[in-house]
Amino acid sequence: MSQAAPESWFKRLLLPGLSFKAVVIGGGYATGREIAEFFLPAGAWGGIGAIALATAIWSAVCVATFLVARAARARDYRAFFKVLLGRGWILFEIAYALFVMLLLAVFGAAAGEIVHTTGLPPMAGTVALMAGIAGFAAFGNTAVERLFTWVSVLLYGVYAVFLVLALSSFGDRIAAAFAQGAPAGHGWFEGGLTYASYNIIGAIVILPVTRHLASNRDAVIAGAIAGPLAMLPALMFFVCMVAFLPGIAGEALPSDFLLRQLGQPLFHVLFQVMIFSALLESGTGAVHAINERIATAWRHRRGAPPTVPLRAAITIALLVLCMVVADRVGLIALIANGYRALAFVLLALYILPLLTIGLWRFRNGQLAPGEAR
Repeated sequence: MSQAAPESWFKRLLLPGLSFKAVVIGGGYATGREIAEFFLPAGAWGGIGAIALATAIWSAVCVATFLVARAARARDYRAFFKVLLGRGWILFEIAYALFVMLLLAVFGAAAGEIVHTTGLPPMAGTVALMAGIAGFAAFGNTAVERLFTWVSVLLYGVYAVFLVLALSSFGDRIAAAFAQGAPAGHGWFEGGLTYASYNIIGAIVILPVTRHLASNRDAVIAGAIAGPLAMLPALMFFVCMVAFLPGIAGEALPSDFLLRQLGQPLFHVLFQVMIFSALLESGTGAVHAINERIATAWRHRRGAPPTVPLRAAITIALLVLCMVVADRVGLIALIANGYRALAFVLLALYILPLLTIGLWRFRNGQLAPGEAR
């Protein structure tokens, strides 16, 4: 009996990190708003310290998550939390459903604003984003992983060009910013810790890609790489942003502010395309996690995976529900008050059990494959 060919090093070591980046980047990261919120208050070098701290936290939690998931063969969040929380896994499912609803509401609104700048109605951007997410999520893991890979090429390339253009246009201002100390009263530690905690749920969302891990060594390497891969664009963007401290910290869309300083209309359009692509991969990742959880239950009950039309129908129904409810009930207005609170609830259900129960059971060999089913 022939053995299956081993997975490529790309799928084993790099794809998890690219997938993690795909989930955490979202609209706030891509536009620079989250960077301005959590990193800029500490100044140039303080922001670098906050970025380094957030990167280290992401890598550490990804390593722990990948090790536990591989040992228990947990390829979706339901299976993973049956290991960590037992019957309490349903608490995470409820929290994650609310999290995704808020996330997609934000992404839909952001996509609408991007398209609105071209003269089209905002609804056109929202519908285009929904159609893109449904199209990729319907075809399962392979299509989603290809999306993560190719959008990563676009994203890293655009940020690299952004950095080069910024250095050539106002590199003297960047150098001057790094020559100064951090503003008094603003802690780099708090900023890095808050930002890392706010986004670490991405490690759970990408559990389907951990099926490529062939060993614990793969899990450790992939998890360690995930942090830097996810934070590299933020680092490049942050370096550009420090040129206009402190004023840029108050900009609603720091990316637009910087693009106006560059005066490159064609690159401005390319950057908007990149932001839309970031929204697409983040939204697809969040929805795909739900699809995979449903697909696992479907296979166990029916002995076969759900069809592409069924996946598409589930995805569209979920997207329509999120967008309609967000618009009718006013969830977008509630995000400012409830988004972080919900994130901390997710952390309480995830990080604490992972770093205690999860790692203890892993170390003592108590994560039997298949127990999470």
